[in-house]
Amino acid sequence: MPPKRKRRRGFGRIRKLPSGRYQVRCPGPDGVLRPADRTFATVADADLWLARKRVEIEEGRWIDPQQGKATVEDWGARWLASVAPQLKAKTQASYRSLIRSRINPALGARELSALRPITVAEWVAQMKTAGLSASRIRQAYRVLSQMMASAVDNGMITASPCRGVRLPRMPQTEPHILTPEEASGIVRHAAPPHDVLIALLAFAGLRVGEAFALRRGDINVPGGLVLIDENLAEANGVLVFDTPKSHQKRAVTLAPSLVRRLVAHLDGLPEGDETLLFTNRFGRPLRYNQWRKAHFDPAVSAAGLKDVTPHDLRASHGSWVADRYGVMTAAHRLGHSNASVTTRHYARPIAGRDAEVAAASDSWLEGHDAPRRAQEGHDDDPRRDGVPPPSP
Repeated sequence: MPPKRKRRRGFGRIRKLPSGRYQVRCPGPDGVLRPADRTFATVADADLWLARKRVEIEEGRWIDPQQGKATVEDWGARWLASVAPQLKAKTQASYRSLIRSRINPALGARELSALRPITVAEWVAQMKTAGLSASRIRQAYRVLSQMMASAVDNGMITASPCRGVRLPRMPQTEPHILTPEEASGIVRHAAPPHDVLIALLAFAGLRVGEAFALRRGDINVPGGLVLIDENLAEANGVLVFDTPKSHQKRAVTLAPSLVRRLVAHLDGLPEGDETLLFTNRFGRPLRYNQWRKAHFDPAVSAAGLKDVTPHDLRASHGSWVADRYGVMTAAHRLGHSNASVTTRHYARPIAGRDAEVAAASDSWLEGHDAPRRAQEGHDDDPRRDGVPPPSP
């Protein structure tokens, strides 16, 4: 009786090793046979692995194992180069710094396919043990997560290892919401032209970088408008002019008294639409830390206040406007495309409003009309104005 011919396998190859285990080679969509990343104890286990790979190929989910052998460092460089043109200069510098100082030293030499959620969780724990702030840890994790998501999208790995990782909580810090009178006090105690700059933060809701980037051509005196189309940021010590945050350009209407202050300041500036409104004594663009130490903080102290930042003025403006005119109006003035950003980070309840609601609810409970003053929003209280009447 002739010997039984061995049936040729239709998909993939399996062979028994001297150790008794089985080695598998699987053909990719290109027909090239590639070895499995492990050996198998039985032919049945090897067959099952091949069957799963065949389904992955048929459904378009197959990943070339060689792709996953790229290191985190190599992929990070490639990924950053691809996204950098869409990022602001400051964001580019931040990503590059995080990859260089936090991601590559710990994970850079590892292959993409070797990363697991536990690997990422251990990395996060190491940063926490090293004393990094919650903010810095979350920033580093966010960059790695974007890198890994892109690796999945590009067929380098099947799933991102940045999942199910517990991150340190950010400390809950509330902005210092000033009254319009307190903000006016800071303006009064600032030396010209920095009083005008501070007034733009408090009574127009500008970001500091937006105020630093203002030029003569951005001021529409007849219309009482300021055009916000540029932002000045510092990236690794280099000043960069860029679009505003989230690329949201906007026009903001100014209080007439603030327009008059701006006109008086413009009269002393060189002609030309590109002339910066605010510079240091050498005529160069302002740097945040230097400006705050030299001009803002002394004005805060002279006004009898403490623990006030330039950002608090913007948050205060958002709260005043939201309280009187609604969150959508505040969102527009602050340059937010989504009002949820305004409520989450800026608009805060004005002191005393809860007591007013309680007083009004007493009349509701008794079944008669609430006091007109509570219903109409205290129109006689100038502090409710988004740009208060007693503008400095």
